[in-house]
Amino acid sequence: MAEKLSPGLWELLVTEGLSQELNKTDLERDLELLRDAEAADRLSRHIADVVARLIRNLPEGQQSKIGTQLVRNLLDHLDQPLDNPDGQVLHGLYKRLPSGDIAKLPRPLTPLIDTTLLTNAPGEPSIAHELKAEIGSANSIDVVMAFIRRSGIYPMLEELQRHCERGGALRILTTTYTNSTEARALDELVALGGKVRVSYDHGGTRLHAKAWVFHRAPSMTTAYVGSSNLTHMAQQTGLEWNVRVAAARNPDVVSKMSAMFDNYWESGDFIDYDPEEFRRLTESTESGQFLQLSPVGIELRPYQEALLEQVALSRHQGHHENLLVSATGTGKTVMAAVDYLRLRKTLPRARLLFVAHREEILAQSRAVFAQALRDPAFGELWVRGKRPSRFEHVFASVQSLAASNLDDLSVDHFDVVIVDEFHHAEASTYRKLLDHVTPSELLGLTATPERSDGLDVLVRFGGRIAGELRLWNAISGGYLVPFAYYGIHDGTDLTTVPWKRGGYQRDALTGVFTANDIWSQLVIKQVRQKVTDPGRMKALGFCVTVEHARFMADRFSSAGIPSVAIWGESPAKDRQSALRDLTDGRLAVVFTVDLFNEGIDVPNVDTLLLLRPTESGTLFLQQLGRGLRRSENKSVCTVLDFVGHHRKEFRYDLRFRALLGMNSRTDVERQVKEGFPFLPAGCSAELDPVAQDIVLQSIRNSLPSTWRARVAELRTIGDVDLETFLSTTGLDLEDIYANGHTWGELRREAGLSVSQSGPDDSALLKAAGRLLHVD
Repeated sequence: MAEKLSPGLWELLVTEGLSQELNKTDLERDLELLRDAEAADRLSRHIADVVARLIRNLPEGQQSKIGTQLVRNLLDHLDQPLDNPDGQVLHGLYKRLPSGDIAKLPRPLTPLIDTTLLTNAPGEPSIAHELKAEIGSANSIDVVMAFIRRSGIYPMLEELQRHCERGGALRILTTTYTNSTEARALDELVALGGKVRVSYDHGGTRLHAKAWVFHRAPSMTTAYVGSSNLTHMAQQTGLEWNVRVAAARNPDVVSKMSAMFDNYWESGDFIDYDPEEFRRLTESTESGQFLQLSPVGIELRPYQEALLEQVALSRHQGHHENLLVSATGTGKTVMAAVDYLRLRKTLPRARLLFVAHREEILAQSRAVFAQALRDPAFGELWVRGKRPSRFEHVFASVQSLAASNLDDLSVDHFDVVIVDEFHHAEASTYRKLLDHVTPSELLGLTATPERSDGLDVLVRFGGRIAGELRLWNAISGGYLVPFAYYGIHDGTDLTTVPWKRGGYQRDALTGVFTANDIWSQLVIKQVRQKVTDPGRMKALGFCVTVEHARFMADRFSSAGIPSVAIWGESPAKDRQSALRDLTDGRLAVVFTVDLFNEGIDVPNVDTLLLLRPTESGTLFLQQLGRGLRRSENKSVCTVLDFVGHHRKEFRYDLRFRALLGMNSRTDVERQVKEGFPFLPAGCSAELDPVAQDIVLQSIRNSLPSTWRARVAELRTIGDVDLETFLSTTGLDLEDIYANGHTWGELRREAGLSVSQSGPDDSALLKAAGRLLHVD
């Protein structure tokens, strides 16, 4: 008997060991003879528990071998009489009241150790009845419920009150989504002694869970999860499906539910219920007013606040050059603006330089900062011939800075320097600036610090990332919409297209895609198959060249899907007009060349057409991020990625590492091979059979075959041990020690720490490769 006996409900087969424990207590017992209908299940489960415990206690490495023999021995004796338990079941242990009566507890009709489905069907207990019956015997109760109304909690208020009066904990998580939760219901729960936290996330459908966890002794804990919110119809009369899960049968499921609840409770996305705040926010949402919770006119979401706290902690620890990594679409500029606002209160002077590489990004960023500071005149642009006059708060393009004489600018003129898309920082134009200025605070912003050329962006920050929110976590947290990714074989043969400087020659590539209408018609056909209503979609198509973008826009428009092509050199009014027409539904697709890879917000885009070969994981995530921003009436972003036959130099593993959030080539290969079983909530991905074969072959071909490539691979993966490096890359030990090389040498050339050399290191290390055959 592993669990300590205490007053409450139980569902235990009475064994010899349990009988001895019961004899040690003066609690009143609720015993019942084992029913014939339950005998097979209860007794076989008892044997299974005993066998499982015995095998778990065997030495590691022996569990399979000895456990198999144990089961054989058991099966050999099953035709002989066994020492059975005594045929009783313990249903409860109760105290006596001062009056002498037994303090019995209500029992649900479903035994505590059974998992079952409740549907409110005639002849079976309602979900409301079972929940009420569970309350009285629970030590603590956790409830996560999208909607709560008084009609749902009223029938169980008395039971909940008694639970709280005897010291039982009651925690409730709920939301204001669609304003279905009633303040009066929350008021009554708080009045009972319950703790309530609320998510005020109006912009999405973050929480839809409906679940209860009734905590008791570990094996007697029960949980409910299903479709029933806390409303009268859902609890009593609705056609609802709810699964009652017993920890005795499904301990991992119940344990995960408890852990997820604790994670939500501590996440910061739910805040303590405040009646005045709740009513103010829900009423203002109903009337259509814009919510401004922050005194600076910008409302930080909890994850943004958490990231800024991490940056502030880094500064408190003495680091004044910090990198903020946050997935595309999670509001890096908003966080930078609020961070600057707070720095102004601590710095004696706060001259600002904000650096980006496109005029649209600078204009949007300046507007965000002006809103944060409530100063419509804040900031000056330094881009395309526009020059600042006061040089107090400058939003400058890196090209304008590079073309100027930085020697005329004092190194400490700017107190705060913010560099957007910091993964570009190793380019010469950025290095020239960063090597010149010495601000009090430097903040780098990027969604993807990794570079495909192997250069290390983190060197400037001592290898540190101050605050980090990656794409997968952003989608799982509900900060971005999920994606539906389709990898489609398009039949193109790119193996003979010239390859220069790490990529296909653009003009030659364009010739393949625009030679005739076959390829464009295939793209149009796939759009019509994969997108529910192509005429109403809001899509971005990423093309190779201007000629390619114009070609695709013409073919789509001719097919009845209104489209336009724009690019970096298009007049500003044409670019603005295209985005406005896309938003208003006059256009279905905007085809572009390198214009929307970074920085420019187009939140209502719900479809992405990846029409150019992109092996860079950074560029792929930037393009994907264009469609993941949350917007009204957008629940998913559809991504159509066209897969051709590529040269061996082209690396699909980089793209899928980025998509899947993995460094390990072997893990990526397994995901692709098994059909992407592990994706963020709501996401899906599929490759057609030919595309899957092409991608898998590309991943296998991507093994770093040269020493230089292996150094770059280790630099990308980071400071790991040899075993991890081999399993992550798929390399063999011989690959590391070939031609007199060593692991220490690989680490040294990758810029990682190595032990100090001894006098005999050179001779010994050269001989290390001859020992690889030793087991």
